[in-house]
Amino acid sequence: MSQTERLYKIKRLLDAGGCAVKATLLAQLGVSPATLKRDIAHLRDRMNAPVVWDRDRAGWCLDAAAQLPGTQYELPGLWLSAEEIHALLTMQHLLANLDSGGLLGPHIAPLAARLAQMLGSGANADTEVAKRIRVLTVGARKFDLPHFQAVGSALLRRRRLHVAYHGRGRDQTRERELSPQRLIHYRDNWYLDAWCHEARALRSFSADAIRSARVLDTTAIDVPESELDAVLGTGYGIFAGRAVQWARLRFSAERARWVAAESWHPKQRGRFD
Repeated sequence: MSQTERLYKIKRLLDAGGCAVKATLLAQLGVSPATLKRDIAHLRDRMNAPVVWDRDRAGWCLDAAAQLPGTQYELPGLWLSAEEIHALLTMQHLLANLDSGGLLGPHIAPLAARLAQMLGSGANADTEVAKRIRVLTVGARKFDLPHFQAVGSALLRRRRLHVAYHGRGRDQTRERELSPQRLIHYRDNWYLDAWCHEARALRSFSADAIRSARVLDTTAIDVPESELDAVLGTGYGIFAGRAVQWARLRFSAERARWVAAESWHPKQRGRFD
């Protein structure tokens, strides 16, 4: 029986509200007293389980008074689903690239340690997770975003934004007045959906192409979310715009076995010839 299975059985007994008697645990788990002691210590020290020894009943039980302030009793990471592990690893990846000198600096290290604790289940779990599991990014443009705070402030305060924006298509920088609607994180890049008062239309702006940004006192206009989705919700980057054309792709029999399980667009349809 693996440690994960043992911890799960111990946790189930503890969560039932009774006492996990030592003799019973040794018989059910088939481990030595030293191994059982290490498992209990793992639940208490790494999973924040408020486990205490009950001398009268010769076993362990949960005591809410022993719970450390600000902690939560969690399951080991190996019991998480694939989606949950991906979410935790993504947060861990984002935190690793976050500037520790900013407003969140004092909170980054404890949060990163907590994520590593949730993902890990053994000694040196944080280094093992980084070595054994990786989240690879594709197409990320690594640029400093000095005006990101101004963009976010205008967005949440519902103020208009004056920006100098570099259009890569024409290789020109133009000034625009925008009513920011929402920020989108797509393929590891940030995009601002906004109403452009110059074009009098909705546009998507790549955050790394904003050369300057100034928050105005003028109230931003609000565009209904249904219209945002209709105009800009089809995609970002090179896949943006209201005019959508559908393509029919055909693959070889061998390649079809791979791509049949891939999701490229929420409205895609597939069939085997």
